Amino acid sequence: MSNDENKALVRHYYEQVVNTGKVDGIAHFISPDYVEVHENKRYSIGLNGAKEHILGVRQTYPDLHLTVEQQIAEGEWVVTRVTMRGTHRGEWRGISPTGKAVEMTAVNIDRVVGGRIVEHGGAANLLEPLLRIGAIQVRGGEVE
Repeated sequence: MSNDENKALVRHYYEQVVNTGKVDGIAHFISPDYVEVHENKRYSIGLNGAKEHILGVRQTYPDLHLTVEQQIAEGEWVVTRVTMRGTHRGEWRGISPTGKAVEMTAVNIDRVVGGRIVEHGGAANLLEPLLRIGAIQVRGGEVE
């Protein structure tokens, strides 16, 4: 696939699956051998793990919406800068729902092979949403 086709696949995955929570068509976008990378560790979660992840995030943020701000592709790799918005309606990292709107930026790195996403990783700015929902409070210039 071309760089443009890989970018379009990733964008459509975010728009058609992540933004809607409709995971029934996930196999169109995700490989059965799908891997997520966090803290330089690889987790083989496959299609079921990808579905569970999306559904879990949407339980916390039922109105979750990712906006693709920018994409860069080279070979198998697609880097996407996104803005994520949602309302904290479910437990998140042990934090009870606050009903507060959150917005965060993230950079996702996806690897596309054979027309499917086989690997996903990246980084998100979690500090801002944690401050907004009151999970972290700043006092005297220090973050608790």
